[in-house]
Amino acid sequence: MVTPDGLVVLTDRRSAAGPTDRRSGSGPLVEVVAAAVRGGAGWVVLRERDLPYEERVALLEELRVVVPPGRLIVAGADPLGGGAVHLAAADPVPAGVSLIGRSCHGTEPMSDVDYVMLSPIYPTATKPGYGPPLGAGRAAELAGDVPWLALGGVDSAARAAECAAAGAAGIAVLGAIMRAANPERVARVLSGAFAAAKAASRPVERAMGTGQGGGAW
Repeated sequence: MVTPDGLVVLTDRRSAAGPTDRRSGSGPLVEVVAAAVRGGAGWVVLRERDLPYEERVALLEELRVVVPPGRLIVAGADPLGGGAVHLAAADPVPAGVSLIGRSCHGTEPMSDVDYVMLSPIYPTATKPGYGPPLGAGRAAELAGDVPWLALGGVDSAARAAECAAAGAAGIAVLGAIMRAANPERVARVLSGAFAAAKAASRPVERAMGTGQGGGAW
């Protein structure tokens, strides 16, 4: 099973830098995602659950052009014709989907999915006051053997590295990428720091026999 790893970008068309009609899926969002992919993002989660179905499908097709094949995940129980979904805590598990993830905050069951996205790891500007922050170490304890992504406030190289050292399969980033003046550069900094710390931790994981799975980019 190939699960998300490295830098995972969450979309938010309202935060995407640049002039646009915030009510639609058009504008700079696809450009921001493309820049993040150039900077090292290996996976993308399409959110935008408030868009009408047809507009959301059209946006999905635009994103397919710039996201590596098989690495585009749809938030919600409807995969929009794809094979990967990322569920909210209360979403039902859909049938016939090859990759299922779920957002968790420390209390939800994790046995019915392939990976979890734990949040908030740190205080986050995207959702001020949301928390309390779990911290990378506590998130690792909660995830156990389930591959996990760290979400919330992962906006610096130091935090990306801390999550990698704690055993995260990847870091999920929204605001730091979407609002960046140079999303490619930010993606390169975060993905590079995470990858370097992950590589440094692997000898320790092998010695302890605690390596966590995650797909290759």
